[in-house]
Order: sequence, then C-alpha cells, then structure tokens
Amino acid sequence: MHYWKGLDAVPTDVAPTVVTIGNFDGVHLGHCEVLDAAVTQAKARSAQSVAITFDPHPALVHRPEAAPQLIMGIADRIDTLASVGLDATLMIHYTLEFADQSAEDFVRSLIVEKLHAVAVVVGHDVRFGRNNSGDFSYMQELGKKYNFDVIGVQDVGDKRRLSSTWVREELAAGNVEAAAQILGRPHRMRGEVVHGHARGRELGFPTANLDPEATGIIPADGVYAGWVIDEAEVRWPAAISVGSNPTFDGVSRVVEAHVIDRPDEGVEDFDLYGQQIVVEFISHLRPMVAYRGIEALIEQMTQDVDQARAVLAVEPR
Repeated sequence: MHYWKGLDAVPTDVAPTVVTIGNFDGVHLGHCEVLDAAVTQAKARSAQSVAITFDPHPALVHRPEAAPQLIMGIADRIDTLASVGLDATLMIHYTLEFADQSAEDFVRSLIVEKLHAVAVVVGHDVRFGRNNSGDFSYMQELGKKYNFDVIGVQDVGDKRRLSSTWVREELAAGNVEAAAQILGRPHRMRGEVVHGHARGRELGFPTANLDPEATGIIPADGVYAGWVIDEAEVRWPAAISVGSNPTFDGVSRVVEAHVIDRPDEGVEDFDLYGQQIVVEFISHLRPMVAYRGIEALIEQMTQDVDQARAVLAVEPR
C-alpha cells in the first residue's frame, strides 16, 4: 500500500481512483465494511482504492477539551488500513484552515481534482466540509455534478451500530474481549520498553514497562492475559498489569507485561529495553487490588501467570 503523507505526496498521474473518507480510529469491523467495499469497487473499475484519513483527529482541533482518546496510534492505523487491501492511504494534516472549506470545495479540490475519483464509497452518516454541512445526499448531488458514483454502505451491527465510541467504552470498562469483537482483532498498544522501579524483578516477575507516551488506549486497571510482540515480530505470552501498583502506594498508571516462561536472563536476544514493542490484550483476568504483604502479592501473581498461560493455551516450559 502507498502511504501519502499530505496532498503534496499524491502522484500527479494518480487516476482513476475509488475514494473513501474517515478518521478510521481503531479500523473496526464497521470501518472494514466500508473499506472492503471501496477495494471491491476499485477492482471492478480497474481503479486504485484510496482511503482519506486525518491527523490529528478533528475533535482535537475543534474541541480539544472533549476530544476522545485514540484507540490506536498512526503507525497501527496505517498498518491496519494496509491489511484490508487498499492501494493507498492519504493522511491529511487537519487544521482549522482545512476544516473551513465548503463541502463542495472539499470534494472538488480533493476528491475530483487531486484524486480523479470515479466513485466515492461512504457510510450513510458521512459528514464533510465546513461545520459538517455536507452529508450523504449532498455527496450524491456532487457526484452527479462532477461525474463520480456514490456508493453508500449500511451500518454494521445488530443491536448497536459498531463504532469507535463503543470500543472506547468497552476498553474503559476493561472488557477487552468485547472490544476485540468490535475491532475484529485484539486491542493493542505500541511503545518503547523503559526502565521501571524493578519491583517485578525483585519479586521474581520481571516486566517490560511501556513508555508513558505509548500509543493506544490504556484499558481499565487490572491484570490481563495477552501477548508481547518484539521488534523481530516474535510473539511472547504475557501476564499484563495495568494500574498504579496499589500495594506499593503507586500514583501514576503504568502498563507492564511479564513474559511467561521467559528465556534465561543471560539470553541477549531477549533484552527488550529500548525496543518498540506491541502489547496485545486478550482477556481480563482480575481487577487491580492492594494486597497486605509481599507474600500475598507473590501468591496472586503466580496465580495470574497460571491463568494467563491457560487462557493463551501455552504449555509450561
């Protein structure tokens, strides 16, 4: 997949295209329905499928005090968009000046003149242009005016429409399994492994601590079964702790993953410090609680590892 960072990166000879538009935070199954339709339409028309997305999230520009947490970082968004089979993603730097375009100017300058679209694939709730004045009906009008087809995709979901908001709600409650059902894959965070207080190592459970600047929503405090994926794409089973270490009167929330049955300390290849890793959350095991004494904590951590191993179907070494 081609990644065009900004309008200037779009080749001058790109044509024809089938375009879809969205923030695509999380790239959940509802998004994938629209994206799959764009890919299918492009193949049928011998065109390139292009997703237009934005950074930063428009809400961060218009109302930063109420902007949602992003489900995933840009790197994961781009990787996931590539996985659905798109030919290209255009990442537009979102500014107040860009947002001030009329709905028609947005379509004419970007979709028609820049991308030479023969079709636009969107959900029926699409909004675009200044003050979100453009909607699906207006996109159809512009399609007739500028000679491109408009294909609408129905919402996905039985009792509730699949949405990024729903994913955020489930993660805030620690329901990583439910979030995965909406996303179509496990929720993940990505960041550098940094040094912590080394308490886990002292207790016999060394952990890889994610940098506080790691991307992806931090789920609710608790202990989870999941996976650590290192820079070599090796997947390690893990028991993941999210919280402020209440047993030690911690304050700041941290994400730390204990790799189950990790190699011996002397194995150089297993040094995760400084690596950019991915942490995948598979199942919520228990809430975060404070324990009276180190022995009780060690006993609980041993049970956590055993439960995580069972959830992940990992045989003891």
